[in-house]
Amino acid sequence: MLYPEWQAPSSGDFPMITSDTPTFMGQPYITDAKKLKGADAVIIGSTYMATESDMYYGIPTDDWRSVAKRVRQQSVRYSSGYVQEFDLEIFKRLKLVDFGDAELPSELRHGLTPDNILNAQRAVELKVNQALDAGAIPIVLGNNSPCSSYAIAKPIAERTKGNVGVVSIDTHWDIGKIDRLTGDPRIAGASNWKAKMYEVHRNMLQKNLVEIGERGMLEDKDRVRDFLKKGTHWYPMWKLREIGIEGVCRDLHYAHDGAEAVYVHYDMDVLGSEALGILADPIGMTDYEILKLSFEVGRNGFNGLSFICIPPNSIATYRFIVYIIMYMLAGKVVAGK
Repeated sequence: MLYPEWQAPSSGDFPMITSDTPTFMGQPYITDAKKLKGADAVIIGSTYMATESDMYYGIPTDDWRSVAKRVRQQSVRYSSGYVQEFDLEIFKRLKLVDFGDAELPSELRHGLTPDNILNAQRAVELKVNQALDAGAIPIVLGNNSPCSSYAIAKPIAERTKGNVGVVSIDTHWDIGKIDRLTGDPRIAGASNWKAKMYEVHRNMLQKNLVEIGERGMLEDKDRVRDFLKKGTHWYPMWKLREIGIEGVCRDLHYAHDGAEAVYVHYDMDVLGSEALGILADPIGMTDYEILKLSFEVGRNGFNGLSFICIPPNSIATYRFIVYIIMYMLAGKVVAGK
């Protein structure tokens, strides 16, 4: 499946980041961190990919790197910001801005060494910290760890005096002992970034982790059992189907109980969509289940949000990311948070 050449809508006038990249939902484009003050939520893009190859799981790497741009392209379709299901004009209730993409180091083009990966992570952290400095929620659109996961969790944990809760929606646990790509203990990569959170940050406790969506036979049983012993609240797809998404939503409070901040993460392979190709697994979450969860997560409150593994070339999924963000913000508005 190829992503068609994007055509700007004939109606509407919105800021452009580049000649073919509008801002998210046509909202203001901010390039100076000092001008983030007053924003409630900040969109940040990451083009980091954990590969040096031209292909990644059978799809051109450039298509994966373009997800933030393509989500923005599809988002202007919904630039009114009116969420009719809740009769809410979101942009009249809160300020959303686009802070562009993190400026990844040019050294990445010459190899994914641990130092290059850490520099890329710091580039995302910089923008996340600038959003947090302004009192806003950073929302990072990307595809690989650590730049679109740990790079958001780390700044939140470092600046929070109390505990930090986590709501994670994912097909996989990502709690391996070490990064498989580099074998370097400093790297919070795809296979171990979640474990790294709890290894490094003492104010992140498994009792405040709500883990949703896992299934399949790819996990290390000892690692999973260890997380469960430490208090993780786990809702694999089998359990989700048994208790319904409403049952899962009732338990979201575990992320907040005794916590001062909450970080939310979506790995979009949780959909099980055919658009993921060989990355897809059966028993995926439905659109409704994810949006119901997103709204309730927003009602409970959150301090940071990230996305990885956004299926490349899938217009429907790019648009779905917009829905998730807006349903979360709608929940926040409804709850007065």
